[in-house]
Amino acid sequence: GHALVAALLPNADPVHKVTIIPRGMALGLTMQLPVDDKHNYSREYLEANIAVLMGGRVSEELTFERMTTGAGNDIERATAMARKMVCEWGMSELGPLAFGGDSEPVFLGRDFAQKSAYSEETAQRIDAEVSRIVQRAYEQARDILKRHRAVLDRIAADLLEKESLEGAEVYATI
Repeated sequence: GHALVAALLPNADPVHKVTIIPRGMALGLTMQLPVDDKHNYSREYLEANIAVLMGGRVSEELTFERMTTGAGNDIERATAMARKMVCEWGMSELGPLAFGGDSEPVFLGRDFAQKSAYSEETAQRIDAEVSRIVQRAYEQARDILKRHRAVLDRIAADLLEKESLEGAEVYATI
């Protein structure tokens, strides 16, 4: 799912390799390599990356008709990226604002009830915006994988047979 979404989104980094050989806690890996060095990222690039992260969850729902914990790290990373888009980089419907605050660790003796840098209403708007960004990326990944279900199945079959595919093999399948 990750590889196919990455291969089909114009703002995502190109697929270099995909494997189903477990690596650490990951059940497989899609390796993407940027075309050139990047020091700052566009909103479109970040949204594409969140959609790629959602590709794993969507593909398991489409193929196995159930959810597992396998997409947990992807969901965590997607949520963190969306939160940074909203709170740090001003890349949301809330406008060009930074919603930060003290991110210092809490030590014994410090006030645990420290005031937030923004109101509860703003916190709810931030949460809603983060949710909207991730949900939109999820829907984009779902749309891509549903429209290209035959390609998803072909890539999965090739991976079961070979365990790893080079990026060129993924693109040749599309």
